[in-house]
Formats: sequence, C-alpha cells, structure tokens
Amino acid sequence: MPGSRGSARHRPRFHVLVLAAGFVIGGVLTEVGRRFLPTGAVKEFLTTGVTPAVGPLKVDLVLIAFSLGPIALDVSLLGLLGVLVAYLIARSLF
Repeated sequence: MPGSRGSARHRPRFHVLVLAAGFVIGGVLTEVGRRFLPTGAVKEFLTTGVTPAVGPLKVDLVLIAFSLGPIALDVSLLGLLGVLVAYLIARSLF
C-alpha cells in the first residue's frame, strides 16, 4: 500500500490544520452567540468559556532580552462544536 504510507506522513499536518480551522469556526460561533443570543441560561451555557493562559515568559540571553506572552486559549462549548464541525467536514472531503 504505497498510497497509504504517503498519506500517513501528512496526517499530523492535516489534524493540526483541522484543529486550527475548528477553533476559528468555534470562535466565530461563540462570538455570534455572545452578541445575538438573548440573555439567559442557554446563552450562559453555550458561551461561557474556560481560558487557560501561559505567560508571560521572560527570556534573557545576555545580548538580547524579550518576553513572550501571555498566550491564552478561550474554550467554550460552541468552540468545541466548531472543532467537531471542522473535523466532520474535513473527514467527508478527504
């Protein structure tokens, strides 16, 4: 199966791309929900997110010093739904 070995090599990139697209789609869904859903329990349930953050990370290399971050990821139920939708679309296409 020479075709399957070549496609297996591209699998990690494919999964990272689908995951990134899913987070973008989920972020859009979350923002639309936050702006247009009426105030209530459903809006709170779908749009409340957990935001883990890392940073700032300070790096001092004697000649140059810089800091990275903070880097945060806002994950909500609609964000996870976006990842699922992106995965299902990508799976049906490829």
